[in-house]
Amino acid sequence: MNRRDFLLKSGAAVSLSLLARGALSAQAPATPPARPPTPVTEFKELRRGVGLFTGRGATTGWLVNPDALAVVDTQFPDMAGIILKDLPGRGGRTLDAVINTHHHGDHTGGNAVFRPATKTIVAHANVPDLLRARAEADKRTLDPAGLPDATFADAWRHDFGDETISAKYFGPAHTKGDIVVLFEKANVVHLGDLLFNRRYPVIDRPGGASVRNWVKVLEKITADYPKEAIYLFGHGNAKFAPTCGHTDLSVFRDYLAALLAHVESEIKAGKSKEEIQNLENLAGFPDFHVPPGPGNRLPSNLGVAYEELTSV
Repeated sequence: MNRRDFLLKSGAAVSLSLLARGALSAQAPATPPARPPTPVTEFKELRRGVGLFTGRGATTGWLVNPDALAVVDTQFPDMAGIILKDLPGRGGRTLDAVINTHHHGDHTGGNAVFRPATKTIVAHANVPDLLRARAEADKRTLDPAGLPDATFADAWRHDFGDETISAKYFGPAHTKGDIVVLFEKANVVHLGDLLFNRRYPVIDRPGGASVRNWVKVLEKITADYPKEAIYLFGHGNAKFAPTCGHTDLSVFRDYLAALLAHVESEIKAGKSKEEIQNLENLAGFPDFHVPPGPGNRLPSNLGVAYEELTSV
């Protein structure tokens, strides 16, 4: 075989090989996108008919007794459907109230699902406007069925069978619409996102947050609510239980105070906002620490503290 014939035959063989690979590749089915994991859901009774539900979103509190039903925070629509279907002891009864601790979607996203099966949705007076503003910022249409129809400025209290539920507003903190909900006889307190247990928090400055006032709010709650109460919180470090005690409020208060103190000292040292945000974890709070990346909220916390301290 001369060199010319060899090159021609070799080139033809390579072409056929590439064509065959292309045909096989075209016939192979594309790998389907991975489905997000199905959230693990759990109903857990705490005492006197008061319990919690965990799923996809913030912790939901609930009350079931022979004469009344109530839910605190509705998570997202899919989770709301599960709560309505599987709430222990509901038996198809209409809920007497849904209570929202504040306006964020992982606390109110299931409101519209609950609406047909609920007599009223209760929240702080600022929540409806915050929900409208959030929808406008996200450029989406707000379902009016998800809006609270009963609001209060400072305090609210109502009997539910043999239990009494009360709620109080202590001022701007995580947002300007956060409330504390107390199941009085069961002695269970739902703090919503006023407590992020051993976890860097969301600080919603556009929603009216104030880190300085959040420290004061936690001090008021610590003084006003019982030491022996069971405390529920919106979000926490997965290494810890979904409930906590009175002293855990002080841990989070100390984090917020340390955050402000650190940022204030960095400002005095002449550092820019970007330089201050270049910190992976805050010393003194190892339980809060997470790897660097999108899931680490500390840079955002530092930025919000900088803006608040400089009134930007």
